Amino acid sequence: MVANCVAQTALTVETIERAPKDNRVPGNEAVWVGIYAEMTEFGLMFLIYFIAKVHYLEMFSDGPRQLNIIAGTLNTLALLSSSYCVAKAVACVRANRFKLAERWLWATIAFAVFYLFVKSWEYHWNQQQGINSDTNLFFTVYYYIAFNHFLHVAWGGGAILWAIFWLKSGGYTADDHQGLEAIACYWHMIDLVWIIIFPLLYVLG
Repeated sequence: MVANCVAQTALTVETIERAPKDNRVPGNEAVWVGIYAEMTEFGLMFLIYFIAKVHYLEMFSDGPRQLNIIAGTLNTLALLSSSYCVAKAVACVRANRFKLAERWLWATIAFAVFYLFVKSWEYHWNQQQGINSDTNLFFTVYYYIAFNHFLHVAWGGGAILWAIFWLKSGGYTADDHQGLEAIACYWHMIDLVWIIIFPLLYVLG
């Protein structure tokens, strides 16, 4: 019984040591510099959106009604689900469950590919409705913001693929997985930006 208690205590201590410290920022400094830079870039885009909307209120009120809200909603669900998956992957690595972590990362990739597919289809649908970047100022802003975000999803998906390769190679451990945390933080940033984009471009009229 004493041996059992000792083993349980050792396991508890080990779990606590592997858990991220309360005062530790996940990832690394480099990725947070990148995240702040990307958020600043999108922040400037949103500022341009609001300035343009003030001057062309009717155009920016009518624009969202012409877009495919079903496509926008599907992509919102895809990115929210992908963020859940990447968070689960990090949790699994911390628990030494590497195979399960890999599955969660592949699920993240699946949602990213789904997003890219739906967004590509949406652009094609827009063309069929006679909508392009030259239609009016609202759609110029829409394409600039949406395509920029599209590229970020593609880049982030590439980073997730790299994380899968590194995980399979034994590059992450329960004690050392800052690289995975950094990629997860970047992916959450991509999701957060879309949560702002969706109401601005598809809902608010």
